[in-house]
Amino acid sequence: MDSVLRQNFSHPVEVIVHDDASTDGSAAIVKEKYPGVRLLQSQTNVGFCVSNNRMVAAAMGEFILLLNNDAELRRDALSVLYQQALGKNGGGIFGLPQYSKETGELIDRGSLFDPFLNPIPNQTASRRHVGMVIGACLWLPKCLWDELGGFPEWFGSLAEDMYLCCLARLKAYPVIVLSESGFDHWVGKNLGGGKVVRRRLKTTYRRRVLSERNKSYVMIMCYPSPLSWVLIPLHLLSLATEGLILSAVKKERRIWREIYRPCFSALWHRRKKLIQFRHEIQDDRRASLLSFYSVHTFLPNKIAMLAKHGLPEVV
Repeated sequence: MDSVLRQNFSHPVEVIVHDDASTDGSAAIVKEKYPGVRLLQSQTNVGFCVSNNRMVAAAMGEFILLLNNDAELRRDALSVLYQQALGKNGGGIFGLPQYSKETGELIDRGSLFDPFLNPIPNQTASRRHVGMVIGACLWLPKCLWDELGGFPEWFGSLAEDMYLCCLARLKAYPVIVLSESGFDHWVGKNLGGGKVVRRRLKTTYRRRVLSERNKSYVMIMCYPSPLSWVLIPLHLLSLATEGLILSAVKKERRIWREIYRPCFSALWHRRKKLIQFRHEIQDDRRASLLSFYSVHTFLPNKIAMLAKHGLPEVV
């Protein structure tokens, strides 16, 4: 909140915080130290998607900036985002370069995708149109948020930003990362994992099951035909193969039991909802096939990461 309130920005800013039934005194700190902040307190832990949907519904401004509790804006971030947004009369989703709070290193300038929707960090400053920008710091007009329908609340957490960006691109809205300013991110502090640690891949059971499940949701709903009829079955086949091989090599049945099997169970359980969403989304598609897949690469990113870092450690 300090990083928001000390911005070099001449326009009024409304700050809304959603306290998701915390038990560590966070709500009391907000009330005491930030009396100008609007605090929404939940009696139960409703998760990331519901929390953000509630805050945006309560917001009065023309533009929305989603900012995670483990992200800090650089001093000119709001000014840079606002000026760029004003230049896009048709709207769009905007993000900033993401830096590690621990090391100061550039993490990405948004992400591209491999064929199976695995994010590939974009490191090229000149490339502005990307597949997605991370939801830890995501800017868009409130009217566009309303048109897209916000985050699917049944996602819980993870890949909701991927869904929003894919849906926006299907509707022919750009997803742009800016080259100026940035934000610092304590990556992995909320769900654990999600990064390379000492040149090794490290993740958690909770992160992996949510990531694989929700990413599959997005593919089924958002991948346009006719390529979707090839890529989605290949994705599911590769996901099952990956789970079986990883479980066998590491001699740990828990990997299949707690990550991959729940993913397939969830896809089967929600198959009717996913098909319904797909029909609604694809019927309103305005982007061309070439435009949508222009931010995708051909090589599966997991193969590249495996060759570079070896098998991931799951804790």
